[in-house]
Amino acid sequence: MPRKKIKLWGLISYKPRWGLNIRGWLGIFLAIAFLFWLVIFKLEPFLAYSAPVKAEILVVEGWIGDEGIIGAIDEFERNPYQLIITAGAPFGRGEYLSEYRDFAHLSWATMVSLGLDPAQIQPIFTPQVIRDRTLTSAGAVKQWLDRSQLNPQAINVYTVDVHSRRTWFLYKQVFEPEVSVGIISHPPLDYDPEVWWASSEGFRKIFSEAIAYIYAKFL
Repeated sequence: MPRKKIKLWGLISYKPRWGLNIRGWLGIFLAIAFLFWLVIFKLEPFLAYSAPVKAEILVVEGWIGDEGIIGAIDEFERNPYQLIITAGAPFGRGEYLSEYRDFAHLSWATMVSLGLDPAQIQPIFTPQVIRDRTLTSAGAVKQWLDRSQLNPQAINVYTVDVHSRRTWFLYKQVFEPEVSVGIISHPPLDYDPEVWWASSEGFRKIFSEAIAYIYAKFL
């Protein structure tokens, strides 16, 4: 290795060092471009994932809104399900002004008003928690099914857009391997999945859900 050179009575020095050449800078640029491509074109479909299975029971996350409930009813009526479960926690506000105080029973009432047979719907109240809300909901559904002795071989969980990947992962943690779990993602209503980065709602949802999925998966 060449020796360090010193001049001007030690005030300045010269020594060789390693540095990126044009090929190195090109490699870094391509890596950043590839990561950017993954985020823009692959992150939303990865998070808003659907993988339904042949199941006896459809579990609906009660907070998904009226359009999601309509989609869940359509899914239930087009397939040979035996039961539809609505799972949900308290609203957290406005409970004293509403006939219903949690999303499970509000979704149940919405389905009944839309023509579904009440005997085919089972609302399941889930407790209000600060963290791990989806995991808590999955646990409440599992406890009810264990008590009911229905013994399903498989369930499908119906949720909305980018929440589906994390929901699927957490429900599988609770139910598998005894019960197979499928997931169905209702299309988003507040952003265009093809250009999700063009809206603040899409941008916020995708990145917040990506962080939440990483937290659930690895922490």
